[in-house]
Amino acid sequence: MPTLNRVTTYGMQQRSDRPDFYIRDKQARPPLTSPHRHEYFQIQINLGGDTMQHIGGAVRPFPPKTMAFILPHRLHVIPHPDDGNFVLINFSQEFLLPHITCDAMDLEDISIAQTPELAPFKFQEHLDFILGDEDFVEVLALLERMRELDKVRQLGSVALLKGCLLQLIGKVCNLFENELLEMAASKAEKRGRRDALDRVTHYIREHLADPAMTLKDAAAAAFLSPNYLTHLLRKETGSTFSELVLERRMRLARTQLLNSAQPISLIAQLCGFTDEAYFSRRFRKAHGMPPGQFRRQHQAG
Repeated sequence: MPTLNRVTTYGMQQRSDRPDFYIRDKQARPPLTSPHRHEYFQIQINLGGDTMQHIGGAVRPFPPKTMAFILPHRLHVIPHPDDGNFVLINFSQEFLLPHITCDAMDLEDISIAQTPELAPFKFQEHLDFILGDEDFVEVLALLERMRELDKVRQLGSVALLKGCLLQLIGKVCNLFENELLEMAASKAEKRGRRDALDRVTHYIREHLADPAMTLKDAAAAAFLSPNYLTHLLRKETGSTFSELVLERRMRLARTQLLNSAQPISLIAQLCGFTDEAYFSRRFRKAHGMPPGQFRRQHQAG
């Protein structure tokens, strides 16, 4: 994925003309060209121009007649070529799923049996939604209908817009039914979370000696937002990022104390502590004794 510096999370009011539903093409607003996230759902439809889609930790082809389904808070960017064109649809969770009150970060945990319209969003990182000519013509007709309805909102326009949106999602669910059901049966969304956590733990392991390591840096390395990483760690491990890093540093400290003759000051540096006294306080709090005593007792034993 392109550079992850200064990743922004956008709200509907920042990238849409309305707070519930917004549809536009390339001419209406310049596309974002750097990785970003948003608090709402998004569907992108490629009308022309070959490119790649970077969504979460996956990089997949995005040729013409392809659709991308992006969950809230999912890091992504689709760099459209200058001669390309696309349609983009933004909509809030309340617009699509008024009956679902869970946090947007927990949407992946809802089964597609309960909410089938979530299926393409849950498994976007694993599938390519490339449509044939006839099916794409139907999609274009739905897009045009939505643009007409959204231009002048009247009584009932929102219901009609939602109907068209559900037809669009439903068509993709029909076309890719076998693949989506297979993904659901294999719990692919959980595999995606495990992969993200693996990227986080790898980053922590590689940067354990760096006292400046931050949640923000680890989240960027795992293609997650800091808020989502915090949420994911609490859900999957029951720990905060700081607790996870400290546990890994204490584990390394124990290994160094028991299996090397390195001075405690150097072990503190290897474990990411710039101050030996602070390292000793943290170690004593975790193990009930200072590092020197820990080494003597265990080596004697």
